Amino acid sequence: MSKHKRALDERDSHIRTLRMVCVGLVAGCLLLGYGWYSAPQNLTVHNPPDLRSGSTRAWWEVPPTTVYGFAYYIFQQLNRWPKDGSVDYEHNIHRLQAFLTSSCRVFLEKDAAQRKNANELKNRERAVYEIPGRGFKNSRVDVKDRDNWVVYLDLVTDEDYMGERVKSTLVRYPVRVVRNDVDPELNPWGLQLDCYAEVPQRLSIRGEPE
Repeated sequence: MSKHKRALDERDSHIRTLRMVCVGLVAGCLLLGYGWYSAPQNLTVHNPPDLRSGSTRAWWEVPPTTVYGFAYYIFQQLNRWPKDGSVDYEHNIHRLQAFLTSSCRVFLEKDAAQRKNANELKNRERAVYEIPGRGFKNSRVDVKDRDNWVVYLDLVTDEDYMGERVKSTLVRYPVRVVRNDVDPELNPWGLQLDCYAEVPQRLSIRGEPE
């Protein structure tokens, strides 16, 4: 009798152990599910272009290469007038407004209005691109702090009027870039152009690229 009772007790003890294990597994699954649900869906990590030598950096740190690439791409798109500057300039400002600070957007809208009233944009085509040999290097990105940079873009500025080249200049554009990671849906860069940090300067190329 005692042997049979001992077997029943061992069975009941084993069942209780299995029940506790099942409860633990369910609790663990609930915790994992909550962690998965509360995890961010998107996380932007900035990496340098060449990863052959590896890279170690804080996830929030934006490398100068990314800041320069952002500034050049947005500035080039802003100043690309393929048909008519009186239409294209305003269209670009509206299209790229998520990549511009509010103060920069207002500045550009005023600039577009003044140029339009002075008849400087009608049938004007424009393109900007890097001066050969004047692309990215560390000295072209002045790191002010973790969230502010000044990027020096050395660009060729070409303008045509009614199919005729009327302007081709070499200009250094010192543009300010700030961190503003508030709307990744519209601005996955998490950066915004804050217009000019200084007055743009004309360049004359002599000798080796700077």
